[in-house]
Order: sequence, then C-alpha cells, then structure tokens
Amino acid sequence: MNIGRRSALLGLGSVATIGGASLAMASAPGEKRFIVVIQRGAMDGMAAVVPHGDPGLTALRGATPEGLLDLGGFFGLHPALAGMHEMYQARALLAVHAVAGPYRVRSHFEAQDYLESGADHRMTSGWLNRAITAAAGNALAVGVSVPLLLRGPAQVGNWAPHGLAEPPPDLYAAIAAMNQTDPVIGPAIANGLKARGFSDRTLMDEPQATNRNAFPALATAAGTMLKAPDGPRIAAMEIGGWDTHTAQANRLTGPLKQLDAGMVALKAALGDAWKHTAVLIMTEFGRTARINGTGGTDHGTGSVAFVLGGEVKGGRVLANWPGLGPGKLFEDRDLAPTTDLRSLAKGLLAEHLGMSGPALDQVFPGSASAAPIRGLIG
Repeated sequence: MNIGRRSALLGLGSVATIGGASLAMASAPGEKRFIVVIQRGAMDGMAAVVPHGDPGLTALRGATPEGLLDLGGFFGLHPALAGMHEMYQARALLAVHAVAGPYRVRSHFEAQDYLESGADHRMTSGWLNRAITAAAGNALAVGVSVPLLLRGPAQVGNWAPHGLAEPPPDLYAAIAAMNQTDPVIGPAIANGLKARGFSDRTLMDEPQATNRNAFPALATAAGTMLKAPDGPRIAAMEIGGWDTHTAQANRLTGPLKQLDAGMVALKAALGDAWKHTAVLIMTEFGRTARINGTGGTDHGTGSVAFVLGGEVKGGRVLANWPGLGPGKLFEDRDLAPTTDLRSLAKGLLAEHLGMSGPALDQVFPGSASAAPIRGLIG
C-alpha cells in the first residue's frame, strides 16, 4: 500500500493487518517518536527474561534453558531475542520485570481492555488516545476497526482499502482439514492453497510458518513513516501468538523471533530518527510460574515489559524482584507483580514526551498510587 504525503499529514493509522500483526499511527508535534507494541495472548515474562539466578526457578521450571543471553548475571534473555540483546549491550534496551497492570483478572478479553484503557475497569477510550489529546495530535486508523488503545476524544478517522480484510491462514487450514478425506475436493483444495503460497505446515494447522515476516514488515513500514519529516510521531502495533498453554518451549520461539526481527527492522527503518525514539512493549498479563502437565503455562499475573530506543537509559533490568521460593508467588501460582505498568507508561510519557502531572492524570485516571518511574530516558 502506498501511503502518500496527504495521508501522513492527516495523522495515519494502521498500514495493514496481516498475519496476526497490525499497526496504527498518529501525529504529534515535535521530533519525539513514541511506539507502543501490544503482545496479545499474554507473554511468559519468565521465559523471555529468565531469572536463572533465583534458586526457586528450578523447582518450578526444571533445568535452566540453554543459550541464554546475559543481562547482568541474575537474568538471561531468550536466545531468540539476539537483536534486542545487541540493543541491550548498546544501552538502548531496558527490561522491566515483575510488572502488571492494576487489574487482577485472567481473562484475555477483560485484561486486554484494561491494558488498552489504562485502568482497572472498562472504559470507552484508550490511554494512548488520551495521550494524543494531551499532545494536540490526531490519528487515522487504516483498517476495519480502531483498536481500543486509540479510541477516545482525539480525532481518529477510519479507512480500509479494498481487500485489506483477508481471512486468516488458520481458516484456510481449517477448511483444508475439513475436506482432506474427500478424494476429489481434498486434493483440489490442498493444491489450490499450495499454488497460492501456503506451505504443508500451514495445511497442518501451523499457520505461523507463513506469517513469520508479517510483524517485521509492519515494523519497517512504521519506521519509514515515522522517520519522514512530515510523518506521524506515534504508533501502536500488536503481535499475537503468546498464549502458550502447551509445548511452550517450542511455540514461544516463533513469536519471539518475530518480535526481535520487528524491533531490528524498526530501528533500521527509523535511521537517524532512532535517537528520538522510545518503544514500550507490553502484554496483558503474565503466565503461571509453574510449567503445567503439557509443557505449557496458563494465565498468570506478573510478566516483563521492554523499553527500547535511542533515548532510553538501557543496558539494565529494572526489577523489584519478589522471588520464586515458597510463599513468594502471587496466589501460590504466579510471578508476583511489584511494578505497576501505568507507572512505566507514565514515566515514558513524562520524560520522553514532556507530559505534566495533570496531563498524566487525564491519560491514566485514578492512578494517583502509580507514580511515574523516573530515569527511563537519558
């Protein structure tokens, strides 16, 4: 899709929604770029940033995974995040562990609403929209819907090009599976899908194989437009695939690689604008501290968030670590949250975008107990 100068001046929204990834963008005054990435499905923070220095980890998870990338001794980064580890070494990435929103629910639908609204109750507007309002910006969402994160008082248009809403690959896989026993229709459907570029793995209900470049492609598009002098300054992206109830060790590698490739692509596309950029990566909640009987994890509480960019004071893990030993887990099952996600977001809005206390109170209503974290931006 070709996004022209006029669209950029209007504010911009999602370029596309493909492969479980989507992008929305907005304008704001100044040179600062701010990007929010939502990991839909609840990422296991203890697998992404492994607390291998905690003696309680072995009893919950077994042997420490091999190939961890060092984050200062106590923590190790998943080996699929090699590009992000380079950013950490360049002091452009900060991991914030044992973090969660103010809510304590384990429903994806409720938690994602609260995550995007920035509250512990349902709202009709998102905190990023309210931030755009405070910054006197506007947005145009390109797609079939506007994410809750961008809904609210700020002007947000909606436009969807013809053919944008394609059926997801797993729907094609389901159709193929339903007809595979028919001697005539089964092979015809399979051959037709293969001719369209779908692999055998897709037809066996492993759709991520065909979507491995979706998020990096959107990240490249976002970086290109954010870099433009008259382009947008705020973006919201999302990436799915984090609901790892079974076989987590294998299933988590794909989404992590996509996330890593996307952040590397974003940095490359931004070019010199990277030095004016801050990115917040967050998920609706964490996962259980104990591995379940199928090698996966279930819906939990505390997780990890990432902050990266050229203005970030990185090269460290920020954590008031609660511990994993007996009596340390939240409700005897989850990593206990010790940092409010709103404090992290408020700190970035204050230090990176220069928002005042009253503006932050409007962005996150009822968050007086969640003071902004200071020292995130160098």
